[in-house]
Amino acid sequence: MSELLPSEGAVQAVDITAMRRAAAGTLRGQLPLGIESPAELILQLRTYMEVLAPEVERAAAGLPRDDVPRYCALACVGEARGKLRAQPGTGPGRDAAHARRLARSLIALCDHYAALTGQAMCLACDREIHTTDGAVSYDQVSNSGGGLTGRVHSDCVNAPRPRR
Repeated sequence: MSELLPSEGAVQAVDITAMRRAAAGTLRGQLPLGIESPAELILQLRTYMEVLAPEVERAAAGLPRDDVPRYCALACVGEARGKLRAQPGTGPGRDAAHARRLARSLIALCDHYAALTGQAMCLACDREIHTTDGAVSYDQVSNSGGGLTGRVHSDCVNAPRPRR
C-alpha cells in the first residue's frame, strides 16, 4: 500500500504543469514522453498523487474547519487515497482504465491545490497564468453562459480546451 507522505528528508517539488500534462494526455490515451508502458504511466500518476495530496492537505489545514473549500479539498484527498489503494481490474484495457481513474483524481487534486494556493491556471491549456502573461476572463471570450469561471492566456483564446 502506498503512503501519501514522502520519506523523511525527501523534498519533491510540486510541478502542477507536468502533473496536468500527464493527466490530460492520459485521458486522451497518450503516453507522456519517456513513459513506455501503461504500468510506467500508472506509477508516474501515483507518484504525482503521492506528492500532491499532502500539499493539498497542508494548504487546506490553514482554512477554518467549517470552510467549504477546505472540506471539498480534504474530500478530494480522501478520494485520491482510495484510488491509490485500488488496483487495476481484470480483463483487457484494465491498466488504461485504472490510469484514467488516477488521472481524473490527479486533475482534481491539481485544481484544489491551485485554488488553495492562489495559482491561476489557464482554462484552455492548463498552464499557470503568471502576472506577466496576457490573460482575459473566460466569460469575456466564451458563450458558455457564465457556467465556467476563470482566466485564459490571451494566446489561448481561440485554442480548443484539452479533452478530459
